[in-house]
Amino acid sequence: PPRWWEPVDGGGPARWAQRAEVAADARFFGLGGRASGPRLRNGVYRLWNTDPRGRFGPGDDPLYITMPVQLVVADAGTHLAFYDNSWVGRVILKEGEEGAGSGHDRPGTSEVRMDGGPLRCWVLLGTPARVLHGWTALTGLPALPPSWALGPQHARWGFGGADEVRRIAAGYRERGLPLSALHLDIDHYDGHRVFTVDRRRFPDLPGLAKELRAEGVRLVSIVDPAVKAEPGNETYDSGAAAGAFVRDARGDDVRGEVWPGECVYPDFTDPAVREWWGSLYEERLAQGFSGVWHDMNEPVSFAPFGDMTLPLSARHALDGRGGDHREAHNVYGLTMGLAGYEGLRRLRPDERPFLFSRSGWAGMQRYGGTWSGDVETGWPGLRASLSLVLGLGLCGVPYSGPDVGGFTGNPSPELFLRWYQLGAYLPLFRTHAAIDAGRREPWEFGDEVFGHARTALLERERLGPYFMTLAQLARLTGAPYARPVWWGAPPHR
Repeated sequence: PPRWWEPVDGGGPARWAQRAEVAADARFFGLGGRASGPRLRNGVYRLWNTDPRGRFGPGDDPLYITMPVQLVVADAGTHLAFYDNSWVGRVILKEGEEGAGSGHDRPGTSEVRMDGGPLRCWVLLGTPARVLHGWTALTGLPALPPSWALGPQHARWGFGGADEVRRIAAGYRERGLPLSALHLDIDHYDGHRVFTVDRRRFPDLPGLAKELRAEGVRLVSIVDPAVKAEPGNETYDSGAAAGAFVRDARGDDVRGEVWPGECVYPDFTDPAVREWWGSLYEERLAQGFSGVWHDMNEPVSFAPFGDMTLPLSARHALDGRGGDHREAHNVYGLTMGLAGYEGLRRLRPDERPFLFSRSGWAGMQRYGGTWSGDVETGWPGLRASLSLVLGLGLCGVPYSGPDVGGFTGNPSPELFLRWYQLGAYLPLFRTHAAIDAGRREPWEFGDEVFGHARTALLERERLGPYFMTLAQLARLTGAPYARPVWWGAPPHR
């Protein structure tokens, strides 16, 4: 049974703790997006959605999406344990050992420690497929992406302007390469202010979107939660009038530093704020965008050291119950996803929304998918990409994928090709890079790499109906698109 745990040495906070034993041959998976996974080895895993400061590899933990969701797989069966508590916490895993000491098995252990709140636990039993089906019944059906979102997509922080976007689209078209979408990062905003457009770089964004749409290419917009705290900024003024921003204990707006400068943060745990925020997506649709990607929604506030997020004392509505950031932090991205998804549904009821988010929590699949975030360019980053997709799928988030080629740096031709070939078989197939990183167009790496990349790209197009089938199966059963090899049978040593 759970207990109220207090450190014997007096150090650290008191917290809930629950310890469980598992079979000696059991293996741990889940806990959200873990770059060292998908199998989780002995160690301590923090439950606190975290921006790893611009890049990460397999050794970095935690990352953008943490969930108190464990999938435990053994020969005798599989179970999923969900601790329905969004507070900051830790999970301490220790694998068992078969035949340890005098021929006796030593069971594995999992200990969950939460810094506050109630400790509600759900347990689901059966085969992996049955367990994920039950998890979907408990937390919601995965959103079904529009068919074009299962095709190849291209993004970059630093397109520069409309002419560069046209050049990239023409590059695909002239080489006979399929392309479903182009994504515009924060550089298309006016001074990085959300829900604006830099008219100098994009003088006619709706016209550009219409032009690309005629060629079968959609535009997708980044959307950050932080709003520049600047009177005259339309989003800030309307949010301030609605009392939409997170406040401190004195009732003043909490402020942080993000791309536009000094910013305030919508309190998405308030239903009225979610409705207000969802209405703002009308501006994105009017600009010709067909989908959005949520970024920086752990949430992030830049800091030279320490935790890059809001003060733990910041106050949140929490759907009328009230509380502070210790409880609201992990569900901030989830509630932003709810606000955006419901807004898009209201604004365009005849179209399936396309939304994916860098941060989230248990149940985020109801509003879309996710992507790797700022995975480092290198062979370890390539490995982490696959770990994240498989691990998140086992947490009920079937639609995800990496920044193909890595977010940072300049991949070698071989690394780019192998990443591209892997990405072609993952649910979200998107190249992306930082503003100071190397190119990611497949023709930039020489004729040999281009030939193989083109083959992978055309194979992805050929498998379009198969991916649509996987999407429908995920919608109906919760089964991930990309599954570990033991999906039909438990893993062995």
